Amino acid sequence: MSTSRHPIRPMRRTVAALAPLALLAACGGGGSSSDGQGTLRMSMTDAPACGYDAVYVTVEKVRVHQSANAAEADAGWREIVLSPAKRVDLLSLTNGVLEELGQTALPAGHYTQLRLQLAANGGSGTPANAVVVGGNEIALDTPSAQQSGLKLNANIEVEADKVADFVLDFDACKSVVKRGNSGRYNLKPVVSIIPRLSDAGMRVVGYVAPALATTGTQVSVQLNGVPVKATPPDATGRFTLYPVPAGTYDLVVSAEGRVTATITGVPVTTSAYTYVNAQTAPIDPPAATMRSTAGVVSTGATPVDAMVRVLKAYTGGPTVEVAAAPADAVTGAFGFSLPSGAPVKMAYVASASTLNFTADSATPTGKYTLEAASGLDVKTQAIDLSTADALGLSLILP
Repeated sequence: MSTSRHPIRPMRRTVAALAPLALLAACGGGGSSSDGQGTLRMSMTDAPACGYDAVYVTVEKVRVHQSANAAEADAGWREIVLSPAKRVDLLSLTNGVLEELGQTALPAGHYTQLRLQLAANGGSGTPANAVVVGGNEIALDTPSAQQSGLKLNANIEVEADKVADFVLDFDACKSVVKRGNSGRYNLKPVVSIIPRLSDAGMRVVGYVAPALATTGTQVSVQLNGVPVKATPPDATGRFTLYPVPAGTYDLVVSAEGRVTATITGVPVTTSAYTYVNAQTAPIDPPAATMRSTAGVVSTGATPVDAMVRVLKAYTGGPTVEVAAAPADAVTGAFGFSLPSGAPVKMAYVASASTLNFTADSATPTGKYTLEAASGLDVKTQAIDLSTADALGLSLILP
């Protein structure tokens, strides 16, 4: 398979900031235009993937429509068709790497629905969509994406003679769902769509200690406790978060055997990179005893369709997401390994040559909030891992 991966191409239009989790940002300034032709360009990137060796998806089409209620067979769809379909390892698309999906000309105007269509698995050959676990490649079941495509609400403005440039941020960790003890997995794509405005900015760059580069470390920028972009560091400890909409974020580092570290007030602009720290002063959180929390989410439906998040509230703020994963589709089971020690925090200092983290020693230090969500139903439960594991939990939705 041949793929092309590019860091960034310049954006040729202005777009407002994005809300995370499958929302598109609209073009800023002026109103929509119904005259002339514009261009829609799409690419793909990924976040960390929870220990899987690889996660493959095969993209056939990206489709957009001006009606949020348009059905698959209605007139008016505009498509980026990948011929042949492109099989992509999502885990290769981290640290700012993008997979170009293509572009298409379309009438200028306002588009409110996007569908990502994946190829169906079939035959005895290499599966179109698969997860690799322990060296074994296992086909992913993707019923909705195989048929009409993953439907995303869109708010995208295409201007005449300009390029609307967007990135599909595919979160493999939250998209691969275990199916009990069957040895099989579902693919339930979790995708956010981020405008690509400029090669000059929209990046957060920094370093964690090299020792954390191979321990499942995740670095994310978050807004009100919701990750907007996440990545593992590379082998040197360097991380690049791209693209990130302009705004102010909390940067969160989660690593096995270490307390959670957060840098608040990290600014992102479209005109310059944001450098969090120097390589000579890497983020290296203190060691921590890890404890386990586990339980079951019940939704009253089969398969179980629920996402479980672990939130940590700092004294005086912010609240950040420390871990997240879908509940088992068959059993509803979930489980996390979390640090019991005091998290650390500091305010952003541009291109910091030294880091002055302060421990949040409020008691109990191992206090977290579990949040289970299924559709609009949300259930929360406080847990305390200061001195012991928290097991056998039950979260019932709604």
